[in-house]
Amino acid sequence: MQQNYFKADEADCAVVGAGHAGIEAALACARMGLSTLLFTLNLDAIGNMPCNPSIGGTGKGQLVYEIDALGGEMGAAADKVTMQSRTLNLGKGPAVRSKRIQADRNLYRIIMKSTLERTPNLKIVQAEVIGADVSDGCVQGIITSVGAYYKVRAAIICSGTYLRGRVIIGENTLPSGPDGMLPANSLSDCLSKLGVKLMRFKTGTPPRIHRRSIDFSRLERQDGEEHIIPYSFRTDETALNSITQTPCYIAYTNERTHEVIRGNLHRSPLYSGVIKGVGPRYCPSIEDKVVRFADKSRHQLFAEPMGENTEEIYLQGFSSSLPAEVQLEMLRTIDGFRDAQVMRFAYAIEYDCADPSQLLPTLEFKSISGLYGAGQFNGTSGYEEAACQGLVAGINCAYKLTGRPPLVLSRDSSYIGTLIDDIVTKGTGEPYRIMTSRSEYRLLLRQDNAAFRLMEEGRRSGLLPPERYEQLKIMSAEIEKEISRVSAVTVPPSQKLNDILTDAGTTPVSTGIKLIDLIKRPQLGYDALTPIDTTRPPLKRTVRAEAETRIKYEGYITRQLEDAAKLQKLETHLLPEDIDYTAIDGLRLEARQKLSKIRPLNIGQASRISGVSPADISVLLIWLKLNKRK
Repeated sequence: MQQNYFKADEADCAVVGAGHAGIEAALACARMGLSTLLFTLNLDAIGNMPCNPSIGGTGKGQLVYEIDALGGEMGAAADKVTMQSRTLNLGKGPAVRSKRIQADRNLYRIIMKSTLERTPNLKIVQAEVIGADVSDGCVQGIITSVGAYYKVRAAIICSGTYLRGRVIIGENTLPSGPDGMLPANSLSDCLSKLGVKLMRFKTGTPPRIHRRSIDFSRLERQDGEEHIIPYSFRTDETALNSITQTPCYIAYTNERTHEVIRGNLHRSPLYSGVIKGVGPRYCPSIEDKVVRFADKSRHQLFAEPMGENTEEIYLQGFSSSLPAEVQLEMLRTIDGFRDAQVMRFAYAIEYDCADPSQLLPTLEFKSISGLYGAGQFNGTSGYEEAACQGLVAGINCAYKLTGRPPLVLSRDSSYIGTLIDDIVTKGTGEPYRIMTSRSEYRLLLRQDNAAFRLMEEGRRSGLLPPERYEQLKIMSAEIEKEISRVSAVTVPPSQKLNDILTDAGTTPVSTGIKLIDLIKRPQLGYDALTPIDTTRPPLKRTVRAEAETRIKYEGYITRQLEDAAKLQKLETHLLPEDIDYTAIDGLRLEARQKLSKIRPLNIGQASRISGVSPADISVLLIWLKLNKRK
């Protein structure tokens, strides 16, 4: 601690940043009994949604359910601000179905700020954190720009896109955080001096347009789903379904739009070299789409409301860093937007983030005890990806400071486990986004069974209320009971049964058939079989849906469980912390370099490192066996 700093306060841990990662981290630490300090550059930016006003989506919806299962806050807040709810991929199997809601952006901020303010053990401070005091490889304190020193035992960096943030619109660039907020320009230097390797990433956001300037009669209306399943167990499902859902609308670019873009590519910071940061592969700007997909005559856009009490409309799919006048010109070529009034122009933003391969699976830095990273600071993108990391970092921070075993979620347990394993094992060269395709266990990691998968971890941390844990145990028993019932019931052949089978387009029967075998048929389900299922007890919607999914996909689920068991076996082969990979004969040079950099905890993690081959894994297994004998 330097002499010119004054001691302002003392706590167990500090959380730097109050975005989606910081909120979950701070709440987890405080709710688990740690005295916690939460720092934010602006109190009014807590829980801000600087990009799309939505929560969930493909893969992301699963994350929100998992956050709720572990006792996090995002799902409960999302339910309170739902303007429209839709389940994506309903025409496909349950493995890829994901809930997405249109959120009231301002209300979300208000709810999250209020939640934090009312949480015991938690203090919120508006200040720029400029450094971390680290001594003997351990966090000792946090320093702010006004010279205040806060003595802490651990710190979680959740800086979002603020670190040396630079906003770019055409030829105009300025130091800035998202939404015109101030950037954090000093913390990067401190982290670099501490040996943290930083990367430069970039993201962007579309323009916001005044509702009255859009001709919605020219657009395709998109309504919400008939029945809304809440994200959170805390939400009253009946009350949630009493809301009047707000419609969204679909628009399309056209050849005139593309001509404007192509005619101004020389002014695009993406192609002129002004933008240095690496952008997200799966969320390209509109100019990038026009260049990369030159054969497409149009691109789909979504006009989405920003909230109940604002006239701002978010045009999803129209991210850009082109000059403001070009944005206006290309926007007005779109049907329905001829008289568009732009309230906020689109922009790109560059920012510093950490190479996540420097982190343990607990999200603690390998080289600095007590320093954690979460969210976009770890090279990921998205509110949901940020929130789940903040929750895991917060739980592990509390576990570490109270002397408890850490939380490390496996790939077969959750999308959270998949995300964290991906970034700490492989690193990332671009903003990482979760997708269902990233998991080899998609059928196990459905959004409808998240609570059952993670209830034990939620109970262990104490973040999941005991009564909720008991509810889940009862519900799990009800599901098993229902599966046992349909396995035992034989339905005799009848005209009524064969009429049902014929109407469904499946083969009639001439002998008795088990009810479970009828449910397994792709064309049939619980609803269709109601007339002949005379012994069916009253079932909750969730119990019936989960039982049906388990029955229909039993073979596939069993196969994935077997694959997961094989992986778990590899995870039990622990690698010594001080292992010298350069001295192991038989390892290829690339494998030695990658293993020395990542320093995997076990053989399973080592097998997932890019550049480590099955032959290298065999060498490591032999080395472990020989050294165990010695």
